[in-house]
Amino acid sequence: MAGLSDPFLSPALGAALVQWLSHLQALEGAAVNTIEAYRRDVARYLKFLSAHRGGAEGIASVARTTHSDLRAWMAEERKHLSARSLSRALSAVKSFTAWAADRSGTDATTVLSARGPKHRRKLPRPLSEDAAATMLDEIGADAREDWIAARDTAIATLLYGLGLRISEALSLTAADHPLPETLRITGKGGKTRPVPVIPAAAEAVAAYVARCPYDLTPGDPLFRGARGGPVNPRLIQGAMERARLRLGLPATATPHALRHSFATHLLAAGGDLRAIQELLGHASLSTTQAYTSVDAARLMEVYEKAHPRA
Repeated sequence: MAGLSDPFLSPALGAALVQWLSHLQALEGAAVNTIEAYRRDVARYLKFLSAHRGGAEGIASVARTTHSDLRAWMAEERKHLSARSLSRALSAVKSFTAWAADRSGTDATTVLSARGPKHRRKLPRPLSEDAAATMLDEIGADAREDWIAARDTAIATLLYGLGLRISEALSLTAADHPLPETLRITGKGGKTRPVPVIPAAAEAVAAYVARCPYDLTPGDPLFRGARGGPVNPRLIQGAMERARLRLGLPATATPHALRHSFATHLLAAGGDLRAIQELLGHASLSTTQAYTSVDAARLMEVYEKAHPRA
């Protein structure tokens, strides 16, 4: 946890913040990016409370935050945070407060019962099936070398064909080639899930490997940049941006939209919602429902087919 403490907090609060983050990382398997986002949110909250109350605080006092304190903090944060970001910050504050209350033996009901601002979840738009297929054909069209074109095509095929996040596709190593029938993918929170590999994905990766000019040693990244290093996600984002401009597709045609299209097209073809949840690596079914933009009628249809009492 070195480097996660905050010099602007009192020693007691700084130590508490580091201990809580260590707990999240060690016991709950929180990802590095999640840890950093939570650190920023909670450190800002603790600094506000100290200034608002006119002095340093201990964790027992933090756990006894009043409605007035909380409203003042949320009003201050709302000046520079969106409703969505404030909801995320409140979630982090609640997690920290519950941890602090447990250790100090205090009642944190006021904070834990607080509601964040309402916001409408913004979802990426899926490509049509034809547009997704055309994107796979087009993404490497302006690459300066054939092997780079094959690389970009292979990565895009993994996103659309397997529903991987771009970070998951780029985390594959040379040891993953040739792709097996099922890949073990480590996603958010360090959770591992099995993902079936379709032939088109295995063939696209094999075509890239056959052209790649670099030695692909097991343990090293499978996908290489022009100079042999790991591929920066921005390269794939840029390749898709150029392809969508050539194809006349909207700005929502991003790498993440390919993953979204994978889920949406599976569902439209009659795929089971729970199975799609597992393939995407979502922790809860509600996330999958929102992610795939499922309407109420389709959800009821899935429910009636799957529920034994329907």
